[in-house]
Amino acid sequence: MAIRIAIAGASGRMGRMLVEATLAATDCELHAALDRPGSDTLGLDATAFLGKQSGVLIGADLTALEGADVLIDFTRPEGTLAHVAACRAYGVNMIIGTTGFDEAGSAAIREAAADIAIVHAYNMSVGVNLLIKLLEVAGKALNVGYDVEVVEMHHRLKVDAPSGTALMLGETVATAQGRTLKEAAVYAREGITGEREPGTIGFATLRGGDVIGDHTVMFAGLGERIEISHKASNRTIYAQGSIRAAHFLAGKQSGFFDMQDVLGLR
Repeated sequence: MAIRIAIAGASGRMGRMLVEATLAATDCELHAALDRPGSDTLGLDATAFLGKQSGVLIGADLTALEGADVLIDFTRPEGTLAHVAACRAYGVNMIIGTTGFDEAGSAAIREAAADIAIVHAYNMSVGVNLLIKLLEVAGKALNVGYDVEVVEMHHRLKVDAPSGTALMLGETVATAQGRTLKEAAVYAREGITGEREPGTIGFATLRGGDVIGDHTVMFAGLGERIEISHKASNRTIYAQGSIRAAHFLAGKQSGFFDMQDVLGLR
């Protein structure tokens, strides 16, 4: 039986890639396509941009979620949290790639996972999640004598900084070294800052052009520097990872997961 997929933000750049990836998966079908109220795409066929007719029209009514197996959501925190509540009501699992949640929002997602199965990851890329595994090893091995810096760059339209992926990478290193990111993170440097405090994790955020996502974690020691990087050249990697997550959730009733679980990297 095909996995019935609903997509939030279906007329956006990421949403369209998710629609296309769903159509390309032979064991998945597009169940619903959602967009925000007032969008000029409401009422259009979700696959019109591909020159096809799917019969699934873009809408804003969340009752369209009824009967879906999973909703894939890469929208904004406020929209995603509304979708979490709706999915919980209709018993629809979720894949969440939205970034920028505050602590209350993240807690609400975890709470909902008591009733539905949720994959929540700040980056759905298979490569990035392999990078996380490598950073666990590097963080432990380079725990003494190495300064850690996280550098990320995204397109000019990205609204949150640092990126959710950069925070995830920093948190991975901090955890591997027995600290919390809240204790270790330094997000800004300006003026006379004094010497670098040992054990901190610095973040540098770059924005410009159409860069999809570049992330580098540096371990800078005396006499050597190790850099572990991932560069995304196409958003299809996030859509492909999301479809993989949809397969992972098939048959699950509840629980909170991330892409490390999906890829069996735990």
